[in-house]
Amino acid sequence: MCNLLVFNVLQNLLFCIPKAAVLHGKNVGFAMQNSHFRNVKAQLSFFKENIFTKSSRLSNEKKRLLLKRYRAVLSMHKHRHRKQKGIILLSQRDL
Repeated sequence: MCNLLVFNVLQNLLFCIPKAAVLHGKNVGFAMQNSHFRNVKAQLSFFKENIFTKSSRLSNEKKRLLLKRYRAVLSMHKHRHRKQKGIILLSQRDL
């Protein structure tokens, strides 16, 4: 039960708030943004299986390292997404 609660909190923090912030006031690139969040959400299920189903075998230190690694992946995706969005905005401005 605790694992499910932690997973729901992580999911809300990692996806609901950033998605609302990214989509707020921007009509450009909705399809790309939706696919971006879908891809990251698919990775979260893998992350959930690694940490929460094997938690009896993982030490707290290993869990922290996995969480840190996962946050780095999210950050990379966010940075890549910003670059792509900038390219779209520049190409539309040129038209």
